[in-house]
Amino acid sequence: QEQLVESGGGLVQAGGSLRLSCAASGLTFSAYNMGWVRQAPGKEREFVAGISANGRGTNFAGSMKGRFTVSRDNAKNSVFLQMNSLKPEDTAVYYCAAGAAWTYGSSDPNNYTYWGQGTQVTVSS
Repeated sequence: QEQLVESGGGLVQAGGSLRLSCAASGLTFSAYNMGWVRQAPGKEREFVAGISANGRGTNFAGSMKGRFTVSRDNAKNSVFLQMNSLKPEDTAVYYCAAGAAWTYGSSDPNNYTYWGQGTQVTVSS
């Protein structure tokens, strides 16, 4: 079955960096748009970043531009989110998600089909 497993979350001070990883299995990884979506307590899920199936296109939510980068290694069935200049408002559970290639460019989390279990990111002031 399709499975996505995130790792790399933790506690970091404001201004610091974290690199999240997502390992996929059970799907043709290179055929999927991959995304990162976050959810803070009491809030709706929020699109963070996406990367196209071939890795040549990326898109970010406005508040992430210039701070976050997303990349993938299709040979390793992995996608990454490099988060720099972290702010307390970035605190959330971060989810890795996979969607059909045609969903690339959308900021709607509902376009993703498969989801990981999430990894907690906490940014202290």
